[in-house]
Amino acid sequence: MFHFLKNAIGLDSSIRVFYHYLRGVVAHLYYRNPAKDMIVIGVTGTKGKSTTSDIITHGLEQGGKKVCMFSTVSLAINGDWKKNTYKMTSPDPFILNKFLSDARKAGCEYAVIEVSSHALFYHRVHGIDFDVAVFTNLSQDHLDLHGTMDKYAETKLRLFTGLSYARRKKGIRKVGVINIDDAYADMFLKTTVDSQITFGNSLNAQVRALHIDTTGKGTTFQVKMPSHTYEIHTHLLGNFNVSNILAAIGVLHSQKIDVKDIQKAVEGLVGVDGRMQIVPTPLSGIVYVDYAHTEESLKQVLTTLNSFKWNGKIITIFGATGDRDRDKRPKMGAVVHKLSDIVLLTEDDNYSEDQFRIMSEVSKGIPRKEGDNFWIIFHREDAIRTALLMAQKDDIILLAGKGAEEVIVRGNGAERWSDVAMVQKLANEIEQNRIA
Repeated sequence: MFHFLKNAIGLDSSIRVFYHYLRGVVAHLYYRNPAKDMIVIGVTGTKGKSTTSDIITHGLEQGGKKVCMFSTVSLAINGDWKKNTYKMTSPDPFILNKFLSDARKAGCEYAVIEVSSHALFYHRVHGIDFDVAVFTNLSQDHLDLHGTMDKYAETKLRLFTGLSYARRKKGIRKVGVINIDDAYADMFLKTTVDSQITFGNSLNAQVRALHIDTTGKGTTFQVKMPSHTYEIHTHLLGNFNVSNILAAIGVLHSQKIDVKDIQKAVEGLVGVDGRMQIVPTPLSGIVYVDYAHTEESLKQVLTTLNSFKWNGKIITIFGATGDRDRDKRPKMGAVVHKLSDIVLLTEDDNYSEDQFRIMSEVSKGIPRKEGDNFWIIFHREDAIRTALLMAQKDDIILLAGKGAEEVIVRGNGAERWSDVAMVQKLANEIEQNRIA
């Protein structure tokens, strides 16, 4: 009965929204506003939220602060890091408030929370008094819920407008950190805060990156601020990660973290699980696992991989999520076609939607005929095996869509799954058969 009602009531139905609002209120009251004595930093945007949250957390820790963090990828309390197994960026408010309650008992001074548009729309962060709001960027995603990009942006904006009426904590300023390069930046720049910090490539940005040098091993660049300039070395790859680092730097400077601590934190971050993660194998080629699941995120990752000037081919394995924005599917196919030598279209989380329909809609954006360096492979495991077998020296395999997730959701429910573990398992099996 509950499952029927859930599917019958629209995603943006006032009934559904009010139900979630009540849950947010009750969770907040039950756990007695657990973040009331912490400085709370919220990170929102389409891409880069998890990486930015990680960098902020490491920077605060390097600066001697006690920090908790809840992101799509990880949970952390005072340096004790665990994987997020909830398969949600911002979870049920009872889970989030319980986490913050545990962090308060552990003496955390800061809470870093990755805030999705769903969390804002469905009041999952109700009652949490944010002190710092970060906007990374906006590109097409979740239009099944929001309908239009403008409404999507307006939902994200709630994190910033909430700063003006959130409870003030003694001596703590309300800060907005905004990507000035984004098309929706003006909307966020108009919000009322005590201090506004902009980052990006624009000459007007307060935090800029100069002389960016990206290789297959990492990135080096200079951070240009109004008062001074300093150098950053990082293992993270790509210009999109430079943007994530700049966002985090804006936050860390607002919290008076020393430059040397920022440099150490960024340099010490090997990477975020499932975000341009290199998976070691005994086979030819290099395998990257990444969470990219939108047109723009796939474009950024594949552009970065193409910039390495490899002699080999780029083999991309990807799919699209079911029960989500269908309009983006052919756009994803088109960008993968444009930036990949070989395309393997496969399954992602299909939820209750027919997998064949999902693949058909993605393939509308791929003008190649099947067999012309393009194959549709229904099962993700088979697609990974195919890519590993065809990869030659200097080839790159990009396994996109799921990142560090530990389940795959098919019509019959969730099953244990890890892209990284599957790559390693299949690569070892292939190598053993070759030796035999």
